[in-house]
Amino acid sequence: MLGGAGLLLGVSAAPAQAAEVSYATECVPPPISGLPPVQGTTTVAITAPARAKTGDEVEIVWTFVKAASKNPDILDLGEDTVQPTGTLKAAGAQTADVVLRGPRENPPIPKGGEMKLSAMKGTLKLTSPGEVTLTPDAYSINVNKPISTDTECAPKEAVRPAATITVTDGGDPTDDPTDPTDEPTDDPTDPTDEPTDPTGEPTPTPGESTPDAVTGKEVRVPYACKTPIGDKNATSPVRIDARRDGGGFALTVRFRGSVMDSPADIPKGSVKPSMQVVLGGADRGTVRVEGPANAEDIKAGDPIEIPDLTGTYRPGASGRSTLSPGVLTVEALGTTTTCTPEKSEVSLTLDTTQQEGGASGGGSAGGTAGAAAGGAAAAGGLAATGADDHGTLKALGLVAGTALLLGGAVFTFLPGRPR
Repeated sequence: MLGGAGLLLGVSAAPAQAAEVSYATECVPPPISGLPPVQGTTTVAITAPARAKTGDEVEIVWTFVKAASKNPDILDLGEDTVQPTGTLKAAGAQTADVVLRGPRENPPIPKGGEMKLSAMKGTLKLTSPGEVTLTPDAYSINVNKPISTDTECAPKEAVRPAATITVTDGGDPTDDPTDPTDEPTDDPTDPTDEPTDPTGEPTPTPGESTPDAVTGKEVRVPYACKTPIGDKNATSPVRIDARRDGGGFALTVRFRGSVMDSPADIPKGSVKPSMQVVLGGADRGTVRVEGPANAEDIKAGDPIEIPDLTGTYRPGASGRSTLSPGVLTVEALGTTTTCTPEKSEVSLTLDTTQQEGGASGGGSAGGTAGAAAGGAAAAGGLAATGADDHGTLKALGLVAGTALLLGGAVFTFLPGRPR
């Protein structure tokens, strides 16, 4: 079952290792079910290379030996209607949250039957020599029919690591130090050496910076959404990146969510998302970022694609300023859904220099500062919108219950990304 997993995307991988771990788990069914939380035991097998080098990107496979919860005695689940997503904790020489996802593949599951979940996969870029432990954490089970619902499962005890990768110093064995035409490889132990992508441009590492770009930390934001048909909750990982633009920063807000198929035809130009990024630390206020409306018609059964949200931040204070995901708004065919964070972590910290016409810089954190920042962006400061190298979000993971009147049908966005 685990054979062939743990592919190392490089030349230095040792054979894959696979290890099982079990842990007490609480699974919270979707609110619409009216069911109480379920206590159970999750058993998973984690597959990863036993050894690798810094700079390698390794694939990690999470295989469900046994899920903590069964299919409730409510309805049978059809074939290929169940999709798992989860998070694995990397610790030791390197700390990171690895997001894994499985395909929507399952046999028919009868009422009260064992949940049959596909194997989840994710990748981890190794940055430091030493031992990196891999520990399974929370996961979610999405069922997309008859409506999209999520069951959220989280550990109720400390989980022991399921696998360990021994990471050695990187280096390209094809490098010839006697060849003056041979370019040196990236040296992760050299603080002056910046990693590069195939184009030769610096590649930002989360939480670190290149001379002109800073990559934020991916944070999981639980949202409470006010929709035209009622209140909904949804959670999605969000990351804020920044690139210097004169005295300000061009911001890009990226969501990571599972693919959600559209249950109805949606005409182009119907879905328009925006967000207020919340400033903290030295600065105060909000910065508006937004994405373009869907450029093409979305047919029933096709995935919904939302591009990155972009905007411009002009600092209103000098010092260390933080940026956190804020209120998300989605306008669709004359309806509006507003999703407010129940809590929000800092995704990005910037060294800022006060700019004329910037955010409030330590004044009121209320609507005036936010309006000023949003107005500055709307007055020509928005970065170009549209899909870029990073691709688009193939789910409206944070929007739940936005009613779209399409002929006589009502289309409902439901959370595609698990808590």
